[in-house]
Amino acid sequence: MRLKTMAAMVLAGVTLAATAPAMAQSATNAAPSFFNLFARPSNLGNGPVKGGNSALRRQVVSYNGKYAPGTIIVNTGERRLYLVQGGGTALKYGIGVGRDGFRWSGVKTVTRKAEWPGWTPPPQMLKRRPDLPRYMPGGIDNPLGARALYLGSSLYRIHGSNEPETIGQAVSSGCFRMTNDDVADLYDRVRVGTKVVVLN
Repeated sequence: MRLKTMAAMVLAGVTLAATAPAMAQSATNAAPSFFNLFARPSNLGNGPVKGGNSALRRQVVSYNGKYAPGTIIVNTGERRLYLVQGGGTALKYGIGVGRDGFRWSGVKTVTRKAEWPGWTPPPQMLKRRPDLPRYMPGGIDNPLGARALYLGSSLYRIHGSNEPETIGQAVSSGCFRMTNDDVADLYDRVRVGTKVVVLN
């Protein structure tokens, strides 16, 4: 009798485990749309992971807003970045954003792109964190990660990260973090001169 009970419990556990991914997918697809501009996401292959993975996977979503294809829209509150595509779609990426007191909004332009950029902490950051190095060469340990898109003449960038676990959180000093895999994908899709709209 005890053996039959144990077998039934194991069978129930296997059945629940098999249905969990489907339940999780349904919950993901039920997420609210972004300002009613972006509809339910569909799957998009993410390719090989470089420098870590994030639970916020890159997706294709519907888009019917006012911005032209090629525009980057950063939704700080949602912690998502959208690259508007043609045909009524956009690519949706998970991002890390500025912590309290470091969030901002506005319109910028990508003025520079760099692969494995070096990092020079600005004076404002060094004042808060005098322990930081004055310069760090590019590489896997660099906080800017694999790629960086520089936003106008500001101190801010869209860049990779060697801390993929921070994607989806508010932890930066105003920059927008992505996984190295996602920032490399975005980097290859945009050019210098791209319009970046930051919504707070």
